Amino acid sequence: MHKGAKIALGGVAAAMVGAAGLGAYNLVDAVTNPSSTHGKAAPVKTGPPTDGEIDRTAREFLAAWEAGDAARAAELTDNVPAATTALTGYREQAHVEKVELKPGTAAGAKVPFSVTAQVHFGEQRSTWSYESSLVVVRGTTSGRALVDWQPSVVHPQLARGETLRTDAGAAPEITAVDRNGTALDAKDHPSLVAVLPELRRRYGQQAGGVPAVSVRAAVPKEAPGANGGAAEPKTLHVVSKGKPGRLTTTLDADVQRAAESAVAGRTDASVVALKAGTGEILAVANSKKTEFNTALLGQTAPGSTMKIVTAAMLLEQGKAAPDKPLPCPKYATYGMRFHNVEGSENPSATFARDFADSCNTAFISLAGDVPDGALAAEAKDVFGLGLEWKTGVASFDGSVPADTGSGKAAAMIGQGRVQMSPLNMASVAATVRDGAFHQPYLVAPSVDDRELARAPRALPAAVAQQLRSMMRLTATSGTGAKAMSGLGDDIGAKTGSAEVDNQAAPNGWFTGYRGDVAAAAVVPQGGHGGDSAGPIVAAVLRAG
Repeated sequence: MHKGAKIALGGVAAAMVGAAGLGAYNLVDAVTNPSSTHGKAAPVKTGPPTDGEIDRTAREFLAAWEAGDAARAAELTDNVPAATTALTGYREQAHVEKVELKPGTAAGAKVPFSVTAQVHFGEQRSTWSYESSLVVVRGTTSGRALVDWQPSVVHPQLARGETLRTDAGAAPEITAVDRNGTALDAKDHPSLVAVLPELRRRYGQQAGGVPAVSVRAAVPKEAPGANGGAAEPKTLHVVSKGKPGRLTTTLDADVQRAAESAVAGRTDASVVALKAGTGEILAVANSKKTEFNTALLGQTAPGSTMKIVTAAMLLEQGKAAPDKPLPCPKYATYGMRFHNVEGSENPSATFARDFADSCNTAFISLAGDVPDGALAAEAKDVFGLGLEWKTGVASFDGSVPADTGSGKAAAMIGQGRVQMSPLNMASVAATVRDGAFHQPYLVAPSVDDRELARAPRALPAAVAQQLRSMMRLTATSGTGAKAMSGLGDDIGAKTGSAEVDNQAAPNGWFTGYRGDVAAAAVVPQGGHGGDSAGPIVAAVLRAG
């Protein structure tokens, strides 16, 4: 037996189990596992962690994190999976190349610590310093002192579900300038509040800008509800401010200022001005300063301003001529009964007079003389409406559906399913002034090599001349005369009053040109276009 006592402990255990059975085993277990008493595990520690445990746990956790050992650091927390993901992401998604963590003096179970992180993203490097803290708690099942894991341990501004991510901004900042190099900003030109951010998104890089690099608190893309209307990720540290680009637009600061002033007197109005010979947009203004740009994106019936397109179709097809008699009765029927806005009539009118006085019934009386779809074809093939306009910003291209019966007749006077924006109607006036369609644009196509829309054909020279004479008659002795007074000789105009269901007053429309500048405006529920939208267009034309 003395000989057996000299054998290693494992041998003793084997010998004793063989000799004495279970009781001998328990005796050895007590020797080899001091935490076990009579074959039972020692009780799990409870109660708050001691000062020594708090200090030791905090230091071991911070040392492991600092060393880049995310797995070891996570094991010292009460949520290993979440901590592993966050601490791994700190290196990989936040691009922290090196970090120094210095614990401060504990206040109870809370341990503050300072962070000095070296962020490296592409060619950009930056030192990021901030303060954070952790809390040490007792593990409910293990009894160990552990870090109570929260995203705020990594950074105090991180909320649940957020992670750190370092990346370049979606687009660099830009300085947008007008055609003469004058800087444009939303403070001086409030109607550009939606346009300028869009220009940044589309042309930041083409304009020579360098995006900023920052560390942000972001919701992972794969997380449920990510990008579901939440606020932009919080920027926690700027690694590089980037460099703004410079983008030249077609806008004219003076014309833009005039347009802003012109719509300011209305609770709801929109206007667009452009160069007739090129399509360059000179001004875009709306009374309502919202993200929806009605001047470019509005889709409403244009009323009698559409008669410009209808007149072009009738003149081309030989169904009317400026000096040819075309009576203006109070009512006309084509599928349904139509009337004039003022209930007026003129039995001895000519086609030019009907146009200048905006007689609905005269135009309706010719509906049966033109094929179905003829107006839609004229709108698209000559005026470029409905083609894919690429203006450089979001815009509506206009819509003139081919229709039959009363729908065809309604379209001839800008009602029914016809939809336009002020941009579209400014372009219509510009096409008449120049004789050919030039797709409007706010940023030159050379900036991003985009192709502008092209209409299949121009207006026949004789028809263009007839339309200009009819629009001049409207501007000098027709429904547009009051608004266009004093603007000179090279002018043209067309008014419109578009009726809308369940609306007390029609929308007021006006489009016209002066020299090489064309403009159009709409005033919802403005009533007669010459009185409501006309002064707005005239003010813009005067500035242009």
